[in-house]
Amino acid sequence: MALSWKSWIANEGGKHLILVMWLGLNTWLFWRTFILYYSGPQYYYLHKMLGLGLCVSRASASVLNLNCSLVLLPMCRSILTCLRGSHKIVSRKGRRLLDKSKTFHVACGVSICVFSVVHVLAHLANAVSFSARYSEEFPSLNVAHHRGEDPRIIILTTVPGITGVLLVLILFLMFTASSYCIRVSSYEIFWYTHNLFIVFYIVLLVHVVGGALKYQTNVDTHPPGCFRPNRTDPEPRAGTQPSREPVPSGSEDGDGFNNVCREEARFQAHFPSTWLWVSGPLCLYCAERLYRYVRGSTPVTIVSVISHPCDVIEVRMLKKHFTARPGQYVVLNCPSISSFEGHPFTLTACPTESKGTFGIHLRVVGDWTERFSELLLPGSGIESEILPIVQQRRYPKLYIDGPFGSPSEEVFNYEVSLCVAGGIGVTPFAAVLNALLDEWQKYKLRRIYFIWICRELQSFYWFADLLCAVYHKENRPDYFNIRLYLSKAEGLQTISEERYRALSSRLLIGRPRWKPLFEEIGKANKHKRVGVFCCGPKGISKTLHKLCNSNHFFGTTFEYNKESFS
Repeated sequence: MALSWKSWIANEGGKHLILVMWLGLNTWLFWRTFILYYSGPQYYYLHKMLGLGLCVSRASASVLNLNCSLVLLPMCRSILTCLRGSHKIVSRKGRRLLDKSKTFHVACGVSICVFSVVHVLAHLANAVSFSARYSEEFPSLNVAHHRGEDPRIIILTTVPGITGVLLVLILFLMFTASSYCIRVSSYEIFWYTHNLFIVFYIVLLVHVVGGALKYQTNVDTHPPGCFRPNRTDPEPRAGTQPSREPVPSGSEDGDGFNNVCREEARFQAHFPSTWLWVSGPLCLYCAERLYRYVRGSTPVTIVSVISHPCDVIEVRMLKKHFTARPGQYVVLNCPSISSFEGHPFTLTACPTESKGTFGIHLRVVGDWTERFSELLLPGSGIESEILPIVQQRRYPKLYIDGPFGSPSEEVFNYEVSLCVAGGIGVTPFAAVLNALLDEWQKYKLRRIYFIWICRELQSFYWFADLLCAVYHKENRPDYFNIRLYLSKAEGLQTISEERYRALSSRLLIGRPRWKPLFEEIGKANKHKRVGVFCCGPKGISKTLHKLCNSNHFFGTTFEYNKESFS
């Protein structure tokens, strides 16, 4: 499968440009700080004491400051949602870059972990140097109390040392709990440990006020390495040669007598600069979280709960002044299960002018969804028939945070869109189909290919009525192209109900043959841009991604969009 540079640039060019700019900024900042502490005259005596450990620790700290500020920005979901909805401000390419906000957040997080290790190792070397190279000549420059002090005591009795240990522990918990296996097996652990970022930033701001590293304030009157005529050198220890300070470049006399110190060197701790880096993004993030808290403080009214086959529950809700666009998602919080924990779910139906309710479909997988289903349907099995709950019932209190933007919103901004869903991954496209059912004329979309792959035949009944309704309403040729694939069939299976005849004729056994499918779509839409949207297993997503970057099919460019919760 040959790579097409035009397709690659359309799909990957923007994010790789951002990546190169981010890497370049990190590299430039590291090198600039390293050189400053290596050759800067104000750090001459400190560098003489600590060596390269000083340069590496400060250079890595600069990179950490940058990434600790950037890592918060992709998590400002409401701001990103607002930008995504502003078509006049942000172009489609810009909106597609917003889909990579989670990836950028992860990149910044990994960078923080890597340079934290570098920073810690450099400061361990600095602790040893403070002990071994205790300065009798400049007492204010020392962190150790005497020569040969145990470096562990230096670390555990100073503010930077104690807070540094705490930061390492917090970062270790956050990083390990962010691994894919833990997020899948126990999302609660990931959620609670990740919220330790609040403690992390508080400790970080305390960490930088310790003032362990000091710079010289009177370089003009005490040039580094200048001759001090009134100094009495201490007796050299046995086996060592008398030390002599090097003369900095630019002195007229090799013996340094023309470069005489006019006063003793004075040292001062740096004014903490970390807060200058993180205060802006931190305040922005806190303001955004406060806005979300106020917006989501009113509970929703649960209108109905419907049990579907294959452990799926549909929840219909109502909330005053709630608006959303098709493809967006909300974060659900049920205090009866957990006061703080929230889980994202895509909206399958958005409120309209004629209908104020909105809904979600959730699959019962994991502890949280199991407990939530028990609260919604007490005493009834999930295997029950597809029947609305008509009897009066006291539902649990439920709060929502959102809505938030997702790549599926862009379906309407292409003339031709290909929507590929795997199992419950159909939910973002259900809201799209509901919107088309209400009014398709106002959208740019003129043709939509809908492919849904399921393991069980009963899964197609989740949205069978919706698919048939859209198909019968949009009876224009090739406007709505449905293909259903049953990937795990046992014997002859079909959708036998008469009202679902349109779906029965489009049900195929097996998996899609993606390359011929792309060739067919490319031939029918020559020289156009086709938006490809995927929400499903990684295997399908990876295959579609490769095909979108491959050689053009009849001059058609396929732009890849993958659904993921930020």
